Amino acid sequence: MTYTERLTPSAGVFLAWALLIPGGLLVFLPVSIWTAIAAAIVFYASACAALLLLAPRVSVEDGEFRAGRAHIPVSVIAGASAHRGADATAERGPRLDARAYLCIRGWIDPVVRVELADPTDPTPYWIVSTRHPEDLIAALDAARTPA
Repeated sequence: MTYTERLTPSAGVFLAWALLIPGGLLVFLPVSIWTAIAAAIVFYASACAALLLLAPRVSVEDGEFRAGRAHIPVSVIAGASAHRGADATAERGPRLDARAYLCIRGWIDPVVRVELADPTDPTPYWIVSTRHPEDLIAALDAARTPA
């Protein structure tokens, strides 16, 4: 079983970034209206492209768990648990260990806490944002189970 998810922003994030449009207009209107319109479009398009292109990928495939740029073999995973709502907020905040690896996005509420069983790794666990925590946990469990 494989799992792949791209942590792209929600529509609300793109709507919020639309505030770049009046900002671009405000800065460039004294130069020319057409320059201002072009600048506003370029600013917004660049921001949207950056949000999409830089969105991290979470995947479980070929015996490896990837979250953003980091990756570990599934053999060192001790377990995983899903957290939503206030519980997810606590995992990202008061209960967070400073040594934990984080691949979180503010526009995705659920997180999965992946416990590591590698005594040589100083990272005790990973906190990873995902829109489908149960599917990610199922994929991790399936990958850890010997065939």
